[in-house]
Amino acid sequence: MGYLSVLRAPVVLRLLSGTLVGRLPAGMTVVAIALALHGAGASYAQIGLTSAAYAVSAAVGGPFLGRTVDRLGQPRVLLASALVAATGYVLLALSPGSAALAIAGAALAGAFMPPLEPCLRALWPDIVDEAELETAYALDSASQQILYVAGPLLVAGIAAVGSARVALWLAAGLGLVGTLVVATSGPARAWRPAPRPAASTAAEGVEGATGRHHWLGPLRSPGLVLLLLAFAGTGWSVGGQNILFVAYAQEHHGIPGGAGLLLALAALTGLLGALAYGAVRWKAPTATRTWAMAAGMAVCYLPLLTVPGPLGMSGAAALSGLGLAPLLAAAFVLIAELAPTGTTTEAFAWLVTVFSTGNALGSAASGAVVGGSLRTAALVACAGIACGAVLLVACRRRLRPPTAEVGPGVGAIGYEAASEAEAEAPAGDGSGDVREVVRTAV
Repeated sequence: MGYLSVLRAPVVLRLLSGTLVGRLPAGMTVVAIALALHGAGASYAQIGLTSAAYAVSAAVGGPFLGRTVDRLGQPRVLLASALVAATGYVLLALSPGSAALAIAGAALAGAFMPPLEPCLRALWPDIVDEAELETAYALDSASQQILYVAGPLLVAGIAAVGSARVALWLAAGLGLVGTLVVATSGPARAWRPAPRPAASTAAEGVEGATGRHHWLGPLRSPGLVLLLLAFAGTGWSVGGQNILFVAYAQEHHGIPGGAGLLLALAALTGLLGALAYGAVRWKAPTATRTWAMAAGMAVCYLPLLTVPGPLGMSGAAALSGLGLAPLLAAAFVLIAELAPTGTTTEAFAWLVTVFSTGNALGSAASGAVVGGSLRTAALVACAGIACGAVLLVACRRRLRPPTAEVGPGVGAIGYEAASEAEAEAPAGDGSGDVREVVRTAV
């Protein structure tokens, strides 16, 4: 049991490291775009527009790629999207001074960012035992914290000794290499999209017998929609916090490393929080853990409202980061429980999209008020997670997966069948035989 047991499972290290390498461009891109375009003489307006093109296209492209994976499988979608995204980075590297080409490159890089995170989360039930699934998601959440520390530092280091364009070339290469490692692995090749159920059951109330409203994908689950709305607020808080830290560091010069130190402290405690969360064997239902973690994260943000001195702000930054990764770890499991059959990858992609969108909006809102008052910016940052936590607590009954009301013995992942006839049907997420295939293949 525990992290060592998860890491010893077949191909876990390969999948986790491949995902981290392939996702590293996501932590590099915004800084790399800003430095490369600034070095080419672009205006700040052009830099902002190009960065926005990347963020918006990523928000739109993520769910589309996730739905395509749910229909076609992982390898083809991962490899094709990685090639197109790499083309986008190459356009940015070759022509940062051209507004049209830079925006086109950023849009391609964002829209076709390989859906490595959603794919890995869809694979966890196939590669670890059910008892270790919670730990695997916690490890996943903790590892993601590395991206947003290592990515900007890597770009800054490259720009300091050479050109920021090199970072864009590197982003293209890392995306291809990491995606290739994941897409050619046994679990990714063995994973199959879930077949749609042929009949309606008590456990599939929102789907219906004929799969009507299929165009909504996972969004036809009311509980999942509530969770996603709450995570838009979580993203808002993280985005607002980032701007607050930058402005605070400019006004207070007693922090070594400035805003970078505050952001690194938040990321570090987030990693530690996720590791601690995964080490505990929780007895409470997933929905309860999720709204409780959201409330805990909201409490951890409150010290920011005091806007203390440099030492106090360092402590407040560290405390504010403590709740995010554990909340994500709990939410990953809940998403898998709430997503209708055959939509798990898209559901995870929606989480990335709403979090990123909330992050952008929170950054904009905090940026609009931070010039007048740091405390107002802190209030903006705290508001998002507070609203998200209140929503989850108030609507906590709707977060229970449909299977929770069917009785014991019914699978918790996905919308599994509740009747004996459906119990004899093929597995809903394609994972029934995949684990054995994977262990044999690798």
